[in-house]
Amino acid sequence: MHETKNLLVTGGAGFIGSNFAHYWLARYPAERVVVLDALTYAGNRENLDALEANPNFRFVHGDILDTGRVERLLREEQIDTLVHFAAESHVDRSIHGPDAFLKTNIEGTHSLLKAAKRVWLDGEGRAHRFHHVSTDEVYGTLEPDAPAFTETHPYQPNSPYAASKAGSDHIVRSYHHTYGLNTTISNCSNNYGPYQFPEKLIPLMIANCLDGKPLPVYGDGRQIRDWLYVDDHNRGIDLIIRNGETDNTYNIGGNNEWTNIDIVALICDLMDQHHPRVSLPRERFWDIPVPKIDSPTRQPLLPRPSCAHHDSVPHIAA
Repeated sequence: MHETKNLLVTGGAGFIGSNFAHYWLARYPAERVVVLDALTYAGNRENLDALEANPNFRFVHGDILDTGRVERLLREEQIDTLVHFAAESHVDRSIHGPDAFLKTNIEGTHSLLKAAKRVWLDGEGRAHRFHHVSTDEVYGTLEPDAPAFTETHPYQPNSPYAASKAGSDHIVRSYHHTYGLNTTISNCSNNYGPYQFPEKLIPLMIANCLDGKPLPVYGDGRQIRDWLYVDDHNRGIDLIIRNGETDNTYNIGGNNEWTNIDIVALICDLMDQHHPRVSLPRERFWDIPVPKIDSPTRQPLLPRPSCAHHDSVPHIAA
C-alpha cells in the first residue's frame, strides 16, 4: 500500500484535475495538494476558487515542460505522489493541429518523469508513486459486437491525440522498467461532470441549448460511448494510487453505455424542463466511434460506478 501525504496534481485547473483536487482534500483533509497548471484554454483557475482558503492547498502557474521547476516543486513540497492529468485531450483539435498534442502529451510527460527520477531515485530515495492518467482511445475502435477492451489489448490509436497518449503511456512504463520508478497508469472512458470545458459533447449540448445554437451530432448519432462520472473516475484513481500494484495498468469505465443521439435527446428533455423556451436545430459531423472498456483487475481494487446519466446529468443541466 502506498501512503500519501503531499500530492502534485498536474493539470489541476482543468476538468478532471480540478474535480480530483476537490475530491482529495474533502476525503483526506490532512494531506496537501499542490496543483501545477499552465492555464491553457481548457484550464480555469476559478475551478479551484473553493480551495483557495484551504491551508493544505497551493496553486502554481507553470508548465510541465519546465523540468527544473517541476523538480524544485517536488523537493520544496516534499511530494510523494504525482498525479498526472495535464494533457491536450480533444480529438478534433489533434486532427487539425497535432504538434501541440505531441509536445504536451509526450514531451510533457517525459519532463515530469525526468524530474521525478532526479528527486525520487537519484536524490533522496523517497517512497513515491507516479500515476499517469490516460484514455481508452489508445486501444482504437471496437467493433459493435466485440467484447470490451481489457488492459491487455494491444494499442491501436486512430488519431494524433490517441497516439500521443499511447506514446506517453509507453514512456511511463519505460521509466519503471529502466529506472525502477514506481508507476501506475489508468485508462478511462468518456468523463462528464462539473467544470468540463464546453468542447465536449455534454457541456457543448447544454451550452448550445442555452444559446439557441444548433446541436452538432456526429454521423448518425448511433456511436456508443461508455460514460464515466468524474467523481467515480477519481474514486478509481484514489484506489489505484493507494492500493494499485507498481507497473500495472487499470481500466476505469462507467459500465454506462449510451448512443450520442440518446444523450442529446436526454439533454433536450432536461433543458425543456429547466429552460422550456429553447428550440433547437441539429447538424451532423464526422466522428470516430469510442469504445467500451472493461477491467478484469477491477475487483477487488476498483469499485463499481455510483452514478448513471439519469442521476447526474440533471444536476449538470440545472
